[in-house]
Amino acid sequence: MELTVLCWNLFHGRDFPPDADLRSWRSRLLRLDESNETHVQVNRDLTAEFATLLSSAAWDVAMLQECPPRFAGPLARASGAEYHRVFTSRNELGFWRAMLARQNPDLMASAEGGSNTTLVRVPGKLGGIAEMRELEIHAGDPERRAMAFTRTASGVCIANLHATNDVPVFAVEDVMRAVRAASEWAGDAPLIFGGDLNLRPAEDPEPFARLAAEFGLDSPVTGPKAIDHVLVRGLDIVAAPAQWPAERRELRLHGKALRLSDHAPVEARFAKDDPPVLAN
Repeated sequence: MELTVLCWNLFHGRDFPPDADLRSWRSRLLRLDESNETHVQVNRDLTAEFATLLSSAAWDVAMLQECPPRFAGPLARASGAEYHRVFTSRNELGFWRAMLARQNPDLMASAEGGSNTTLVRVPGKLGGIAEMRELEIHAGDPERRAMAFTRTASGVCIANLHATNDVPVFAVEDVMRAVRAASEWAGDAPLIFGGDLNLRPAEDPEPFARLAAEFGLDSPVTGPKAIDHVLVRGLDIVAAPAQWPAERRELRLHGKALRLSDHAPVEARFAKDDPPVLAN
């Protein structure tokens, strides 16, 4: 059995054109569209656009970070998936934050609140979600971080993490704490561990060496300067993790490109031996 894993930081459900001039204060304050010859920037709710892109992609598991909590249900329904959502930071008064973010997502930005959300397509190859756990990494400073641990009916386990950014030592601590728990919870079952780890292998090779040596998570990293990674234990690697080209996360709007998120999705394919067929 082959399965495709998608890992994507959704940038709190916002778009991010390559031309920085389009990301203007005029748009942020007045909610006016900005455009150049090739791209458009909008400041409005993009739930439908993210749902369209995700539902049209071929994946069995989607690991999402910086996912607005209100996105989880619509994305799952559009994709024919079950979801496991774990809240991260800035989720107090969530109803009001979500209401304001629907009106002006660029002004609210990360203040809407976030989640790590894992989608598992059903009935699908993995048989749906059998168990959901979470691990709080930080309760306070610098901000709340949590790991979503999902066990599927097939036995394959998924650990989805957004590690602390800007402070590499915190990111390393986040990753190591999360992977210890995920490995313990998974036991001997295959484990997919990843997300926005905020660690670049070229700058911080030691944590990746530890993940391979201590936990058997030895799949190739996405790239030397990438921070979004999908690591695996107990599955064969069919296609190593690789970022989508920018145009794959773009939709057409009025003849121009609407680029979703400031992160490129990372896609990988793995293989799992099918269970033996029992004969009478």
